[in-house]
Amino acid sequence: MPTIAIVGAGPQLGLAIARTYGTHGYDVALIARNRAKLEDLAGELAAEGISAAAFPADVLDRTALTQALKDTAARFGGVDVLEYSPVGGLQTVMTTPAATEPADVQHEMEFQLYGAIAATRAVLPAMREAGAGTLLFTTGAGSVDPVPQIANVNAAAAALRNWVINLHKELDGTGVQAAHVAINVSIGTPAVPGFPTAQPEEISPAYWDLHTTKRDQAELVFSL
Repeated sequence: MPTIAIVGAGPQLGLAIARTYGTHGYDVALIARNRAKLEDLAGELAAEGISAAAFPADVLDRTALTQALKDTAARFGGVDVLEYSPVGGLQTVMTTPAATEPADVQHEMEFQLYGAIAATRAVLPAMREAGAGTLLFTTGAGSVDPVPQIANVNAAAAALRNWVINLHKELDGTGVQAAHVAINVSIGTPAVPGFPTAQPEEISPAYWDLHTTKRDQAELVFSL
Protein backbone atom coordinates (compact mmCIF):
# COMPACT_ATOMS: atom_id res chain seq x y z
CA MET A 1 0.00 0.00 0.00
CA PRO A 2 1.21 3.56 -0.65
CA THR A 3 1.89 5.82 2.33
CA ILE A 4 1.31 9.47 3.23
CA ALA A 5 3.30 11.10 6.04
CA ILE A 6 1.51 14.08 7.58
CA VAL A 7 3.86 16.39 9.47
CA GLY A 8 1.92 18.55 11.90
CA ALA A 9 -0.97 16.09 12.09
CA GLY A 10 -3.85 17.39 14.17
CA PRO A 11 -7.58 16.90 14.66
CA GLN A 12 -8.66 19.27 11.89
CA LEU A 13 -6.93 19.52 8.51
CA GLY A 14 -4.37 16.81 9.22
CA LEU A 15 -7.07 14.33 10.16
CA ALA A 16 -9.15 15.28 7.12
CA ILE A 17 -6.17 14.75 4.80
CA ALA A 18 -5.51 11.41 6.50
CA ARG A 19 -9.09 10.37 5.84
CA THR A 20 -8.96 11.53 2.22
CA TYR A 21 -5.86 9.47 1.50
CA GLY A 22 -6.81 6.61 3.79
CA THR A 23 -10.10 6.05 1.99
CA HIS A 24 -8.05 5.69 -1.20
CA GLY A 25 -6.03 2.87 0.33
CA TYR A 26 -3.09 4.76 1.79
CA ASP A 27 -1.31 3.95 5.02
CA VAL A 28 -1.06 7.09 7.15
CA ALA A 29 1.90 8.22 9.27
CA LEU A 30 0.97 10.91 11.78
CA ILE A 31 3.86 13.13 12.89
CA ALA A 32 3.61 15.82 15.57
CA ARG A 33 4.93 16.52 19.06
CA ASN A 34 2.29 14.93 21.28
CA ARG A 35 2.32 11.12 21.26
CA ALA A 36 -0.96 10.73 23.15
CA LYS A 37 -2.86 12.99 20.75
CA LEU A 38 -1.35 11.24 17.74
CA GLU A 39 -2.33 7.84 19.10
CA ASP A 40 -5.87 9.10 19.63
CA LEU A 41 -6.00 10.19 15.99
CA ALA A 42 -4.52 6.88 14.83
CA GLY A 43 -7.14 5.03 16.85
CA GLU A 44 -9.91 7.14 15.35
CA LEU A 45 -8.67 6.34 11.86
CA ALA A 46 -8.27 2.65 12.66
CA ALA A 47 -11.90 2.54 13.77
CA GLU A 48 -12.79 3.77 10.28
CA GLY A 49 -10.71 1.03 8.66
CA ILE A 50 -7.69 3.23 7.86
CA SER A 51 -4.19 1.98 8.64
CA ALA A 52 -2.43 4.69 10.66
CA ALA A 53 0.45 4.97 13.13
CA ALA A 54 1.94 7.69 15.33
CA PHE A 55 5.53 8.89 14.98
CA PRO A 56 6.11 11.66 17.57
CA ALA A 57 8.61 14.37 16.62
CA ASP A 58 9.03 18.13 16.95
CA VAL A 59 9.77 19.86 13.63
CA LEU A 60 12.25 22.08 15.48
CA ASP A 61 14.27 18.95 16.29
CA ARG A 62 15.69 18.09 12.87
CA THR A 63 17.18 14.80 14.04
CA ALA A 64 13.89 13.62 15.55
CA LEU A 65 11.90 14.72 12.49
CA THR A 66 14.26 12.93 10.13
CA GLN A 67 14.13 9.80 12.28
CA ALA A 68 10.33 9.86 12.37
CA LEU A 69 10.24 9.87 8.58
CA LYS A 70 12.84 7.10 8.41
CA ASP A 71 10.76 5.08 10.87
CA THR A 72 7.70 5.72 8.70
CA ALA A 73 9.51 4.37 5.65
CA ALA A 74 10.70 1.33 7.60
CA ARG A 75 7.22 0.62 8.97
CA PHE A 76 5.25 1.09 5.75
CA GLY A 77 7.87 0.41 3.07
CA GLY A 78 8.41 4.01 1.97
CA VAL A 79 6.86 7.47 1.87
CA ASP A 80 4.91 8.22 -1.30
CA VAL A 81 3.40 11.54 -0.19
CA LEU A 82 4.74 14.08 2.31
CA GLU A 83 2.35 16.73 3.61
CA TYR A 84 3.88 19.46 5.78
CA SER A 85 1.53 21.68 7.78
CA PRO A 86 2.62 22.21 11.39
CA VAL A 87 1.04 25.14 13.21
CA GLY A 88 3.56 27.34 14.98
CA GLY A 89 1.67 30.57 15.45
CA LEU A 90 0.67 29.81 19.03
CA GLN A 91 4.33 30.10 20.04
CA THR A 92 4.90 33.29 18.08
CA VAL A 93 4.21 36.88 19.05
CA MET A 94 2.67 38.50 15.96
CA THR A 95 4.31 41.71 14.71
CA THR A 96 3.53 44.35 12.09
CA PRO A 97 6.14 45.04 9.40
CA ALA A 98 7.55 48.19 11.00
CA ALA A 99 7.69 46.60 14.44
CA THR A 100 9.34 43.38 13.27
CA GLU A 101 12.85 42.55 14.42
CA PRO A 102 14.92 39.64 13.08
CA ALA A 103 14.18 37.59 16.21
CA ASP A 104 10.45 37.94 15.52
CA VAL A 105 10.84 36.06 12.26
CA GLN A 106 13.43 33.51 13.37
CA HIS A 107 11.09 31.06 15.14
CA GLU A 108 8.71 30.96 12.19
CA MET A 109 11.60 30.45 9.77
CA GLU A 110 12.79 27.52 11.90
CA PHE A 111 9.27 26.13 12.09
CA GLN A 112 8.04 26.68 8.57
CA LEU A 113 10.97 26.82 6.15
CA TYR A 114 13.76 24.93 7.90
CA GLY A 115 11.47 22.17 9.13
CA ALA A 116 10.07 21.72 5.64
CA ILE A 117 13.57 21.50 4.17
CA ALA A 118 14.59 18.89 6.75
CA ALA A 119 11.48 16.81 6.09
CA THR A 120 12.03 17.00 2.35
CA ARG A 121 15.64 15.89 2.61
CA ALA A 122 14.48 12.84 4.56
CA VAL A 123 12.14 11.57 1.83
CA LEU A 124 13.15 13.11 -1.51
CA PRO A 125 16.15 10.90 -2.36
CA ALA A 126 14.00 7.75 -2.34
CA MET A 127 11.30 9.51 -4.38
CA ARG A 128 13.81 10.60 -6.99
CA GLU A 129 15.21 7.11 -7.18
CA ALA A 130 11.71 5.70 -7.66
CA GLY A 131 10.77 8.43 -10.14
CA ALA A 132 7.53 9.06 -8.23
CA GLY A 133 6.27 10.94 -5.19
CA THR A 134 4.50 14.04 -3.98
CA LEU A 135 5.61 16.83 -1.62
CA LEU A 136 2.87 19.17 -0.36
CA PHE A 137 3.45 22.19 1.89
CA THR A 138 0.75 24.27 3.56
CA THR A 139 0.70 27.91 4.65
CA GLY A 140 -1.90 30.57 5.17
CA ALA A 141 -2.72 32.78 2.21
CA GLY A 142 -0.65 35.55 3.81
CA SER A 143 2.28 33.89 2.08
CA VAL A 144 0.77 35.18 -1.18
CA ASP A 145 -1.02 38.35 -0.02
CA PRO A 146 0.48 39.40 3.33
CA VAL A 147 -1.47 40.88 6.22
CA PRO A 148 0.21 43.62 8.31
CA GLN A 149 -0.95 42.21 11.65
CA ILE A 150 1.05 39.00 11.17
CA ALA A 151 4.00 40.26 9.15
CA ASN A 152 6.62 38.02 10.77
CA VAL A 153 4.59 34.85 10.19
CA ASN A 154 3.79 35.88 6.61
CA ALA A 155 7.48 36.53 5.88
CA ALA A 156 8.46 32.98 6.83
CA ALA A 157 5.47 31.52 4.98
CA ALA A 158 6.46 33.48 1.88
CA ALA A 159 9.98 32.09 2.16
CA LEU A 160 8.56 28.56 2.27
CA ARG A 161 6.30 29.30 -0.69
CA ASN A 162 9.25 30.59 -2.72
CA TRP A 163 11.31 27.51 -1.91
CA VAL A 164 8.48 25.09 -2.76
CA ILE A 165 7.72 26.69 -6.10
CA ASN A 166 11.42 26.63 -6.90
CA LEU A 167 11.56 22.96 -5.88
CA HIS A 168 8.64 22.28 -8.21
CA LYS A 169 10.67 23.76 -11.06
CA GLU A 170 13.73 21.72 -10.18
CA LEU A 171 11.75 18.46 -10.03
CA ASP A 172 10.00 19.00 -13.36
CA GLY A 173 10.30 15.85 -15.42
CA THR A 174 11.48 13.63 -12.56
CA GLY A 175 8.06 12.18 -11.66
CA VAL A 176 8.12 13.91 -8.28
CA GLN A 177 5.57 16.66 -7.64
CA ALA A 178 6.13 19.56 -5.23
CA ALA A 179 3.34 22.04 -4.57
CA HIS A 180 2.34 24.81 -2.18
CA VAL A 181 -1.17 25.07 -0.71
CA ALA A 182 -2.20 28.52 0.55
CA ILE A 183 -5.35 28.44 2.65
CA ASN A 184 -7.35 31.66 2.47
CA VAL A 185 -10.02 30.69 5.02
CA SER A 186 -10.29 29.95 8.71
CA ILE A 187 -10.42 26.21 9.31
CA GLY A 188 -13.30 24.92 11.40
CA THR A 189 -14.13 28.10 13.32
CA PRO A 190 -13.67 31.78 12.35
CA ALA A 191 -10.35 33.26 13.46
CA VAL A 192 -11.70 36.76 12.82
CA PRO A 193 -15.41 37.70 12.80
CA GLY A 194 -16.69 37.75 9.26
CA PHE A 195 -13.67 35.96 7.77
CA PRO A 196 -14.59 33.06 5.45
CA THR A 197 -14.57 29.66 7.14
CA ALA A 198 -14.34 26.17 5.67
CA GLN A 199 -14.50 22.76 7.28
CA PRO A 200 -11.39 20.55 6.96
CA GLU A 201 -13.31 18.07 4.82
CA GLU A 202 -13.93 20.83 2.26
CA ILE A 203 -10.21 21.55 1.97
CA SER A 204 -8.60 18.11 2.04
CA PRO A 205 -9.69 17.00 -1.47
CA ALA A 206 -7.38 19.70 -2.87
CA TYR A 207 -4.43 17.71 -1.54
CA TRP A 208 -5.61 14.61 -3.34
CA ASP A 209 -6.06 16.57 -6.57
CA LEU A 210 -2.48 17.89 -6.44
CA HIS A 211 -1.25 14.33 -6.00
CA THR A 212 -3.35 12.86 -8.78
CA THR A 213 -4.84 15.15 -11.45
CA LYS A 214 -2.96 18.44 -10.93
CA ARG A 215 0.64 17.25 -10.84
CA ASP A 216 1.80 20.06 -13.11
CA GLN A 217 0.51 22.68 -10.66
CA ALA A 218 3.03 24.38 -8.36
CA GLU A 219 0.47 26.16 -6.20
CA LEU A 220 -3.14 25.99 -5.15
CA VAL A 221 -4.87 28.80 -3.24
CA PHE A 222 -7.93 27.53 -1.42
CA SER A 223 -10.68 30.16 -1.16
CA LEU A 224 -14.45 30.16 -0.91
